[in-house]
Amino acid sequence: MRKLKEWLNIVLVKHPGRMVLGAILLFNIVFFLISALVISSFALDGTEKMGFLEAAFCTLTMILDAGCIQFVVSDIGGARVAVVIICLFIVLIGMISFTGAVIGYITNYISKFIENSNTGARKLKISNHAVILNWNTRASEIVNDLMYCDTKQKVVVLVNSRKNEIEKEINERISDTVARENAEIMRSCKHKSRFLKKLYMMRHSFKKNITVIVRDGDVFSSKQLMDISLDKARMIVILGNDINNTVCKYEHRERIDSRSRGNSQTVKTLMQVADITSSDYSNDNQKIIVEVTDSWTAELVDKIIEAKQVDGKCNIVPVNVNEILGYLLSQFSLMPELNLAYRDLLSNKGAAFYTEERRVENEKEFIKSYLKTHKHALPLTVMEEKGKSYMYYSTAAEKDINKTSTVEKSDYKVALNRNYWIEQKNIIILGHNSRCKDIMRGFVSFCNEWGLKDSDESILRIIVIDDEKNLERMNYYKEYPFVIRTVAAEIYDKDLICKTIDDFVTENEEDTSVLILSDDEALNEDIDANALANLVYVQDIVNTKKKENPDFDVESIDLIVEIIDPKHHDIVNSYSVNNVVISNRYISKMITQIGEKEALFDFYIDILTYDDGYGEGYDSKEVYIKKVSRFFDELPAKTTADKFVRAVYDSSVDDSIPEIQQNPTIVLGYVKPGGNMVIFKGDQSEIDVDLDVRDKLVMFSNH
Repeated sequence: MRKLKEWLNIVLVKHPGRMVLGAILLFNIVFFLISALVISSFALDGTEKMGFLEAAFCTLTMILDAGCIQFVVSDIGGARVAVVIICLFIVLIGMISFTGAVIGYITNYISKFIENSNTGARKLKISNHAVILNWNTRASEIVNDLMYCDTKQKVVVLVNSRKNEIEKEINERISDTVARENAEIMRSCKHKSRFLKKLYMMRHSFKKNITVIVRDGDVFSSKQLMDISLDKARMIVILGNDINNTVCKYEHRERIDSRSRGNSQTVKTLMQVADITSSDYSNDNQKIIVEVTDSWTAELVDKIIEAKQVDGKCNIVPVNVNEILGYLLSQFSLMPELNLAYRDLLSNKGAAFYTEERRVENEKEFIKSYLKTHKHALPLTVMEEKGKSYMYYSTAAEKDINKTSTVEKSDYKVALNRNYWIEQKNIIILGHNSRCKDIMRGFVSFCNEWGLKDSDESILRIIVIDDEKNLERMNYYKEYPFVIRTVAAEIYDKDLICKTIDDFVTENEEDTSVLILSDDEALNEDIDANALANLVYVQDIVNTKKKENPDFDVESIDLIVEIIDPKHHDIVNSYSVNNVVISNRYISKMITQIGEKEALFDFYIDILTYDDGYGEGYDSKEVYIKKVSRFFDELPAKTTADKFVRAVYDSSVDDSIPEIQQNPTIVLGYVKPGGNMVIFKGDQSEIDVDLDVRDKLVMFSNH
């Protein structure tokens, strides 16, 4: 008896629901049996010949439906009072104890089941999915870019708060993308009849091919990580926590200061994740992509990789967000059209970079041989990673890499300018973000590659306009010789800002790029506010110059506007700005592609960084935008992309010139004035190339 009491007490404490359900069922069984026994044993009117089983059936029907009392008492008006009272008592107690209690318990269980599912208390049995741990301004872009994958995607997001807000953000982002893509498809078939238009939309409409599950939980909990089947995931993305989602300025400042020193939460999360993914029971070839924003975190992540990474099992890829975005913004300032090219090439939409494992002894000979038998993909370069050799391509789909085609021989030739050198670059930087030092490092490597060390005349001239506090934080850019001037101006100092820009544009004959930065550390309510205000200033200068001189070349001022929130994209576009840089989107695109092909990461780092070792062989390759008028000695004749690409490559590796002067060049596409860009994809023989002196080429080369 003592052990029974202890057992009952433990069950009552640990599983009270089970105890209540057991008591309800036990009471109803006992009550049901007693009621059946009373009806069958006592000679009630109408039940004299009723057996126990029949009485049990009649008892159950009365409890479920009081109208069934007629099976026991055929004439209630003529029956004895005792019979009616007994039957009514059975019905009343039965309805309360059986119908009411059981239904109440089941209702409560269903409610609890739904609540547990919403809060993430229930284990999610899923595999081959993507997992996002934590949330920041880049996260929705990762989800968005996964929509462009060929197969249906499953994404699980685990966050410690703001579940409803995040779900709303994801739904808005997905809905906006679906609407934009379908509007674009609709425009492409606007000349068709209504019937053909509907048929075309049914076949080609952009559909939501992604399922996203957001769960509240603790990213440091092994149980909750296992509950989202982390060990079965294809890709795990560890994000840094967002610092913008607060209205308290003191808390906001604390978050910024804390993040600048290091991100211990990222380290802790990675340790927990790596422990699971490196275990024997986890899936093979899992990709762990971890965001890094500071040197302290980067160093600890490297140590975790040394300790926990298992080739073929747990592959950890640290992505230095600030460094990558800094290099991107510096390249866009130097070559604004590069932003348009990367929108395609660094995404799953349109042409993109792909890789395959392949041993190549001689890169130049392989590319020549490949171009003779393939015209649906462009071979770029070969790189070594972890003892393996990978070949990289630009194409519309991975299947096109090995699609062989007959490439007709051609006598088409081009005359390259062997003395080509980069022209002087003039840049105005408006505002600041947390990546200013990384942007400057990008400019430094550019100058080193193009000979600033060996030249008395700078090829790069930059003016920075920012508030006094941030200029002071950057020591007024004194360590960068190409920054010729800094101007301290608040966002409200319109006259000073506009005069500085106007004077710099007027005194330089070469084109001027204006890079407008958005403060990524601003509060949510202030995100992109200063960038949009600076955009209005610059656009006003352009409009004024156009009014004063109708022949003024509007394209002599290249505007590159960085925004954090994609919702502001349409606002910026309404000011006729082609080069809108949604900085978070680039990181998201890279993360998505790295999740599919880890070998792409080293390739991305290579093309985003210029060679610091100028004159040492130009091992690194980059994507360049070069003017047709400067790159060729004479304007190339009209032709098709397949002939043009091969003619440029053959001329760039001409064996008649010393190898040190050769610059293997693959043309990826071209851009017309006004931002109309063509990136070569699909059958190159079907793409016309008719260049003008004002056009620019998108090319992959050493220099």
